[in-house]
Amino acid sequence: MHVVFFVPAVYLLLVTTPFATASRAADYLVIDPNQTCKRARWSRGKMADICNKKPGLLHQIARGIALGQNECQYQFRFRRWNCTTAKRSIKKVMLRDTRETGFVNAIIAAGITYQVTRACTKGEQIGCSCSKRKRKKNNKKKYPQLPEGDWEWDGCGENIEFGIKKSKDFLDTRYKKRSDMKTLVKLHNYVAGRLAIKNYMRTVCKCHGLSGSCTLKTCTRKMPSFREVGNRLKERFDGAAKVIAGNDGRSFEPEGATIKRPGRVDLVYSEESPTFCDPDNALGSFGTRDRTCNDSSQGEEGCGILCCGRGFVPRQEEVQVNCNCTFKYCCEVQCDVCNVTKKINMCM
Repeated sequence: MHVVFFVPAVYLLLVTTPFATASRAADYLVIDPNQTCKRARWSRGKMADICNKKPGLLHQIARGIALGQNECQYQFRFRRWNCTTAKRSIKKVMLRDTRETGFVNAIIAAGITYQVTRACTKGEQIGCSCSKRKRKKNNKKKYPQLPEGDWEWDGCGENIEFGIKKSKDFLDTRYKKRSDMKTLVKLHNYVAGRLAIKNYMRTVCKCHGLSGSCTLKTCTRKMPSFREVGNRLKERFDGAAKVIAGNDGRSFEPEGATIKRPGRVDLVYSEESPTFCDPDNALGSFGTRDRTCNDSSQGEEGCGILCCGRGFVPRQEEVQVNCNCTFKYCCEVQCDVCNVTKKINMCM
């Protein structure tokens, strides 16, 4: 089996500068979080504290940003805008407030939360300790999925609260004194990203005792896989709610009176997305010409949707695969490399 893994070459981070006008802030893309910290070198606050005093934590945040960006590219691999890291695309996309913007903000907040929590569990020196719980009578109400019978918490679980706090410290704190529509939507989607992890923590138990007996059962809380997090946020992207500013100037509400008010776990946006069908530098769109499509699918990857009705051209492509594999004693599998012709469809 020939497997190719894609790892993004850059880290994504959104940094907000002071207002260019009274109603709009400019968001910029930087390649490395360390460049963000150069801006915060002489400032104060929790983000500046991370930048200036906690290099280990900053490193894990950078890894979390990359984790989120990689998952975004996986979830959007068949969409007209495929979460490219090309600066002249994603920078323009993040200047707007579309569904795509909301998903990226959510998955980045989730990525930082996930990576920092995981690093804490592994014992990285980032100023945290594992999550220590005590079994209480009301735990069953709070966590209905907890096991029955006699058991106790393991000594060290995944400290999701620490991961959430550091994600907030790095992303949210710079916006706390602002209540413009763009900021409200951004902060809401940050929360939705983190809750896609926190609300789906699972309880994992193991038995201790001689000969497979369960003399003692210990349980701990674990995060879902990050692929599960990405899948869940992609579902919420598909069902995201369009919102408008509330009358109080400090909140938002659904655009239509018949639309259900979005909850904390839902993604929201305030601006319609462009089609991304044709190249447009102002929108960060590269278009979909020469993208590979599936002529038998009615979904996002289908030629009808991805090619925007322009049609497609069948082509032949040579690819290398492992073939003529044999087992050599002991214990090795040897294969030849063969060229095979594969049919692909390219958007016109």
